[in-house]
Amino acid sequence: PIPVPFPMVLDGLPALSDIDPPELPYFSLGAKGTWNPNRVGLIDTKDAGTRWVPMFAPTDMNFQERYDHMALALALLYWGVDPNAVKVTPDAIEVPDAKGDGPRRIPLVDRQLVEINWFSSWQSPRNPRASFVDVYNYSRALKSAKESERKVAAEFFKQFAGSVVLVGPVDKLLQDLAATPVDPIPVPRVSVHGNLLKTIVSGKFLHRLPRWSIYPLTFGLTLLVTLLAVSGGARGVSAKITAVLLLVGFILLCFYLFDRDYLVLPMVGPLGGALTTAFAGVVWQLVVEEKQKGRIKGIFSTYLAPTVVNSLIESGREPELGGHASVITAYFSDIQSFSTFSELMPPAQLVELMNEYLTACTDIILEEMGTLDKYIGDAVVAMFGEPVSLPDHAYRACVATIRVQHKIEELRQKWRSEGTKWPLVVHSLRARLGLNTGEAILGNMGSRTRLSYTMMGDNVNLAARMESGAKLLGVYTMVTDSTRSDCEKLRPGEIAFRHLDRIKVKGRSLPVGVHEVVGYTERLEDSTVECLELHGQAMQRYLAGDWDGALGLFERSSPLEPFQPSMVQAIESNPSLRMIDRCRYMKAHPPSAGWDGVFEMKEKG
Repeated sequence: PIPVPFPMVLDGLPALSDIDPPELPYFSLGAKGTWNPNRVGLIDTKDAGTRWVPMFAPTDMNFQERYDHMALALALLYWGVDPNAVKVTPDAIEVPDAKGDGPRRIPLVDRQLVEINWFSSWQSPRNPRASFVDVYNYSRALKSAKESERKVAAEFFKQFAGSVVLVGPVDKLLQDLAATPVDPIPVPRVSVHGNLLKTIVSGKFLHRLPRWSIYPLTFGLTLLVTLLAVSGGARGVSAKITAVLLLVGFILLCFYLFDRDYLVLPMVGPLGGALTTAFAGVVWQLVVEEKQKGRIKGIFSTYLAPTVVNSLIESGREPELGGHASVITAYFSDIQSFSTFSELMPPAQLVELMNEYLTACTDIILEEMGTLDKYIGDAVVAMFGEPVSLPDHAYRACVATIRVQHKIEELRQKWRSEGTKWPLVVHSLRARLGLNTGEAILGNMGSRTRLSYTMMGDNVNLAARMESGAKLLGVYTMVTDSTRSDCEKLRPGEIAFRHLDRIKVKGRSLPVGVHEVVGYTERLEDSTVECLELHGQAMQRYLAGDWDGALGLFERSSPLEPFQPSMVQAIESNPSLRMIDRCRYMKAHPPSAGWDGVFEMKEKG
């Protein structure tokens, strides 16, 4: 026959005729016969677990005809209560008073179940146990003729005085082992009956909140923790710490209520919901903040150098007024005759032109790891070596000037190909660039409400003089001795320089050697190489005061110059022509004795 499942009240009782009685305990009393307690069943736990136990198996709808669990029968026997006096209600088993201790109430869950309150593990000293063999041997020793053996046996049985003793199998072969809430390793299942009996007799029943309570508890804890976890701004860290403390406090509250009132609060659901949702919220917040951070960086990088923006964000500090000294290479550039462009072009077209020109120049500077300082009209001011440290900043700055001049040539060809879109003056746009390497002051300058990361100092001013003074010496890129020296220390011979002069710029008492950045050495045309050699020889004659010898050599180098005077191309002169004029002037106005070869510039350019 098909076995009928254990009759659970909530599942709906089958027909009474179909309910099989549970296995009944049977005790042999030897000569006294057998003892079979009335309507007491060896009822197993629910779903073969070790937590929930049906306290009875009903045989009628009023629960008055039933088979009681053995633990309940033992508790009634311990209390001295007649089983027939017990009343079962949908919420509890009501046990009348038998010894003046007052009535007892065994609360039921789902009208039938009691949750075991596990007092101790199987190996706990609070849970005395003994082998049946030892019990048998000691019981025989009680009848021993020797008083000492009887005394030892009596002492053995004292540990069981006033106790309910349960007997159960412990051998694995009998398959009556199971893991419990306090025993991760399977132990004899007789401990289930023992702890259930302790739960009933002690009255320390476990209590749980209604099943529906897990939803508001989970939702509330999740909402609070998530809101705190994703809080940003100045209080973001303290809010996240509060979220962690809230979770720890909830855990402590669960343990406290269990210890005090045996109230079991749901922990896994609320904690799992709070942690997973908060984690997802924090991840989402990080994604949003990274996007916002990228957006802010993108916005401010259009006004400030990206390196400056990165350093401000990564430092985590508010920008402050102040500066520090550092060796850098300062970069200045300016469009030749820019006022003419302004006169010939409407504002919208001029803005379009300047945006294209400034974008091209700035991109090259940034690609060479330079930092844009500012735009001053058509002028570009930049620095190499700060705030990102570059050991080869002088070389990178020189490379940037070469690339910028090449890019301007590409732009000129593009503008020419666009026909009448641009005035003719745009087709010959040229820029002069100046560099100087030396110590400068770098930092946030300005007021406390408006800052600018910039550079200042004598060496910065000298770089500006290189840009403006380039026109007087007939070149488009001019650098100082220090820039050339630092560049050639690291990359000797890669960039071709031409010594132009030793000059005193306006506002400065000390002379400085100046040089033209001609281009990459390997890419120079043969005529340019010859020009540089002749120019170098002519400069030696010039510095020696041999005006005629210098003139002859300058006149030979002049036709070989890469830039020849042209109104169409907006080229006014070149270094050889400038020095020819200089030599003629010096020949007509010889310098005084002890002349050191220094030329004093009377104007900025």
